[in-house]
Amino acid sequence: MRSSHPRSAAVAALVATALATGLLAGSADAAEGAVSADPIRIHDIQGTTRISPLNGKQVADVEGIVTGVRTYGSRGFWIQDPDADDNDATSEGVFVFTSSVPTVAVGDAVKVSGTVGEYVPGGLTSGNQSVTQISKPTVTVVSSGNALPEATAINEYSVPAEYAPAGDPAAAGSVNGLTLEPARYALDYYESLEGMNVKIGTSRVVGATDPYSELWVTVKGWENTAKRGGTIYGSYESQNTGRLQIQQLAPLAQQPFPVANVGDKLTGTTEGPLDFNQFGGYTLVARTLGTVKAGTLAPEKTKPQVEQELAVATYNVENLDPTDPQEKFDALAKAVVENLASPDILALEEIQDDNGAKNDGTVSAEQTLTKFTAAIAAAGGPAYQWRTVNPEDKKDGGEPGGNIRQVFLFNPARVSFTERAPGDAVTATGVVKENGKAALTHSPGRIDPANPAWADSRKPLAGEFVFRGKTVFVIANHFGSKGGDEGLTSHHQPPVRSSEAKRLLQAQAVNGFVKQILAEDKNANVLVLGDINDFEFSATTDALADGGALYPAIKSLPKAERYSYVYQGNAQVLDQILTSPAIKKFTYDSVHINAEFAAQNSDHDPQVLRFRP
Repeated sequence: MRSSHPRSAAVAALVATALATGLLAGSADAAEGAVSADPIRIHDIQGTTRISPLNGKQVADVEGIVTGVRTYGSRGFWIQDPDADDNDATSEGVFVFTSSVPTVAVGDAVKVSGTVGEYVPGGLTSGNQSVTQISKPTVTVVSSGNALPEATAINEYSVPAEYAPAGDPAAAGSVNGLTLEPARYALDYYESLEGMNVKIGTSRVVGATDPYSELWVTVKGWENTAKRGGTIYGSYESQNTGRLQIQQLAPLAQQPFPVANVGDKLTGTTEGPLDFNQFGGYTLVARTLGTVKAGTLAPEKTKPQVEQELAVATYNVENLDPTDPQEKFDALAKAVVENLASPDILALEEIQDDNGAKNDGTVSAEQTLTKFTAAIAAAGGPAYQWRTVNPEDKKDGGEPGGNIRQVFLFNPARVSFTERAPGDAVTATGVVKENGKAALTHSPGRIDPANPAWADSRKPLAGEFVFRGKTVFVIANHFGSKGGDEGLTSHHQPPVRSSEAKRLLQAQAVNGFVKQILAEDKNANVLVLGDINDFEFSATTDALADGGALYPAIKSLPKAERYSYVYQGNAQVLDQILTSPAIKKFTYDSVHINAEFAAQNSDHDPQVLRFRP
């Protein structure tokens, strides 16, 4: 299992950041408290903010009952004071980091001496909140077999509707120094329970079991419910307060983690310490895990296009290359034929070169595409042809050596591709007028590949198609990822979304190109599609649509159906198809076949749009 607390020795270089976020050792008052006659209790260590008032101090003989023991990853155990104070802002539990396998057992009454610290999962530059802990401990077991402190119930009544306070402008937007208000803010509520024994009742799964043996539930069954059982992330203000990550304390060799899909139920009581990790924030690490009751969710199948309809789709096939097992090719091919109804044009993202991540200068994807189109034909689909532009080696981001790129597949029995001096990796396609209509100078071609917006990122692929005598321009995209953005549980509120700047420039470049086409022919049929890596309500999407050049077609769906990806229990939009003004009538489908399921052929759901040019 992935370690949720990888340690780093490079502390000195991070002191400046720590000062800004309140993570350096505590005040004179704290020091005085640490040597006072009164014994230090866990709630004294936790204090009323996210940062311990005893941070950096030695404490002696802190008493508590062991509520959970972790023997893998970040090894240690949680203790809780059964004699709580009357302040809801102070947690009664704390993690004791042992580094080696702990020798205590659940139910032991212990006295712990050691150093109070604030550990930031992922490092200080991650923006993550910190975990208050005792490290370098000396542990004395006083007695064993004690009853555990009663678990605090986390449910729809206890979790506040408002997500987080605004960060302190004087502390670079951090909430670390603010007094917790657990009755007002969900993040404050969870923080006030950090390290404590908590429980949930029967809850709906909103994030399927992942490869790291964790899943997501919501304790608020009514909160922004998706049509198929998930929880919709519909704006930067609807973070979905009821989401909670679930892991288990038992090693996998001892107890396999249950496999669950979105819409399943985690039934009964799930109980254990409340942790915080870099891969999702607040996490119930279950000592007692409920039972998964499977739902009825099945992969969707889109409606086939009629003869006069052009069906155009986009699908991120997640680093497909010939070294992948044939089963992956076959499963993706079956999805194209059965779930996407063999679209006339299919834009693929994350097609890798012919030897995948092997970093040897190979850029051709001929073998990848031959293998994939053969699998589609074997699954009963059309004999797709393809068009693409090979990237320069190691210039388009993605997995090192993989040279991912966008590719057009098209069914030549239904649509033709207009070849116009095919471009290369560094040559920009342009727009000219030909016979009174817009035309590309290079088809296929790349849009403005020298633009700094595309540095270490996939360049858009533009192509010109003809369907029933009508020209259709298709621009396939894979915008920059969200890597580097802070999570929703960041100590900065609102979190810093640094990756947006690049996508905004990319969207502006594509929007400008579409406007060039429309300037030559305002009635041109233009489709911009792909893995946009951003939400339908984002500044990126707004920039793509600027001036009415494009319409985000996913907005035609009811809000409960707008998603193509599930991340940390939030069903959200990353993949999109946008239409030019001439495409007035269309049907749109986000075809849910991957994102909600533990067994995935890709982590994205494909999108399909049908219209009559």
